[in-house]
Amino acid sequence: MPKLPLSPVPEQENDVGGQWPGSSSSFDVSQSDDSGSSSSPDSAVGGKEGESCHVEKAEDDSEEGECEEETKEDAECEEEWDTDLETEESKKVYDPTGKAKYLEICQTHGVTPVSYFMRHMKDSELSLMHHGLGPKGAKAVALSLANNTSVVKLNLSDNWLNEDGTAAVAEMLKENCYISDIDLSENRLGMKGAKALSAVLQENTTLVTLKLSGNELNDQAAKYLAGALLTNNKLESLDLSHNAFGESAGEVLGAAIAENAGMKELDLSWNCFRGKGAVAVAKGLGANIFLRVLDLSYNGFGNKGAAALGEALKINNVLEELNVGNNRISLEGALCLALGLKENKTLRCLSVARNPIQSEGCIRILKSIQANPGAVLEVLDFSEIVLKQDFTGLCDAVQETFPGLQIKHDGTRPSFRTNQSKM
Repeated sequence: MPKLPLSPVPEQENDVGGQWPGSSSSFDVSQSDDSGSSSSPDSAVGGKEGESCHVEKAEDDSEEGECEEETKEDAECEEEWDTDLETEESKKVYDPTGKAKYLEICQTHGVTPVSYFMRHMKDSELSLMHHGLGPKGAKAVALSLANNTSVVKLNLSDNWLNEDGTAAVAEMLKENCYISDIDLSENRLGMKGAKALSAVLQENTTLVTLKLSGNELNDQAAKYLAGALLTNNKLESLDLSHNAFGESAGEVLGAAIAENAGMKELDLSWNCFRGKGAVAVAKGLGANIFLRVLDLSYNGFGNKGAAALGEALKINNVLEELNVGNNRISLEGALCLALGLKENKTLRCLSVARNPIQSEGCIRILKSIQANPGAVLEVLDFSEIVLKQDFTGLCDAVQETFPGLQIKHDGTRPSFRTNQSKM
């Protein structure tokens, strides 16, 4: 029997539908055999049906594959599109440090951005001292920190903020509820700045430490700050040293100290408190029941101020550190301080250095401590005071009674003698 020709359709060679059961050869539905007999209709129909099924199945598979590929492509495109939108939106909405806002503000106001500021906006302690920000630069920094949640301590000292820059920082402190410690020293705040800070202190409940040293604040500025101290009970530490506060400033601040119910540390050194102002500050100390540390050094308290301080030490039962160094206190004033120390039971550190109280004044202070069984003094500073030999013996005796007491002094000094041979 002659060999049948191969099917012209490659797919049919492997198609089961074009074969008889148990047959191993494929039949061509379009051609007959050599004897002239044509293929069975059933076989032709079976082949067509098989071919049709195969084509339909292939079409279905291809359509399903195309649908799956289209679905995957659509999903990938949709995923990429959603990711881009979310990233772009997150950059615009979520800016916890305020960096983007800072750059935008600098561009708007024509200010050169401070790279150090941008690098450390996430730090809890941010120091920008000596950066020369100026009023505009300070405003840009303040606006970007309004919603900052990282910075807790901020140092802007020596930046020439002036009145406008200080006002901008004050507005920021009204919005920011995370900054608890701020240093605005050496910035020439002026009256406008003092007034703005006073308003902040009456509203802000987060600020704990405020440093305003070296701003040339005068008696009028003291009135604004005193008004704030009467209402603010959250501020614990205030530095007003190296300013220009005089007698009237002492009167208003003294009244505020007496009424304040939260401050623990107050620095009024390097001012011009004297006369009635000094007495008012001392009386305020006597009435205050929260203050722990008070620095009054480098003022002009004199003997009247020292007498008022002596009376305050008799009734004050919370103060632990007092510095009245370089206050023009003479022997008379030292005796008044001694009377207060004889009854005080809380003071741990006292400095009367660089006062003309003489050796006798130091001796009287030591004797008053020796006579006070409840004394808790740990540090007593008599530096830069001329002492005599009898002071040394008493000093040793007092330290035997109070072994924990450290007495600072320059020792006894020999009297000056002129060497005639070298004249």
